[in-house]
Amino acid sequence: MPRARNKEDLIKAADEQYDKLTKLISSLTKNELITEFDFSGDPKKTERHWGRDKNLRDIYIHLYEWHQLLLNWIKANANGEEKPFIPEPYSWKTYGDMNVEFWQKHQKTSLEDTKEMFEKSHQEVLKLAEEYTNEQLFGRGIYSWVNTDLGSYFVSVMPSHYDWAMKKLKTHQKNCAK
Repeated sequence: MPRARNKEDLIKAADEQYDKLTKLISSLTKNELITEFDFSGDPKKTERHWGRDKNLRDIYIHLYEWHQLLLNWIKANANGEEKPFIPEPYSWKTYGDMNVEFWQKHQKTSLEDTKEMFEKSHQEVLKLAEEYTNEQLFGRGIYSWVNTDLGSYFVSVMPSHYDWAMKKLKTHQKNCAK
């Protein structure tokens, strides 16, 4: 699916990827749910997240926390409080450390709770996207606190991140089938 470049495509992509993700999750077997993720056998899986996330809860939390980044960033800046998307002390160069912090923070959060948190935050982000016009989302230079266009952040935290989650879950399924 090509990257959304307008509001209609953003909403459609977010809905479609969310549906695909939830269908994939509902298809996971009990064995796939209880087996810890292990991608160490693939030398191509060198990015930090392949070693960080150990189960579905970790996936839900990652998606939830990135939803929160977007929601909090937009709220603060819309209220005149200039804040970067990636909160200090992190930056785009160190956001991997932030992701590990998210992971650590939720190691005692239940799978059921993380699922509810993710589902609720998805709806909140989708609702927020609906509140903006196409121009506000995809026009450049609309907001002084946005480097590119606001819509690209919505794309990143919803359809693109859902695609990332599905790739990880499908790889886990293949590993479990071996």
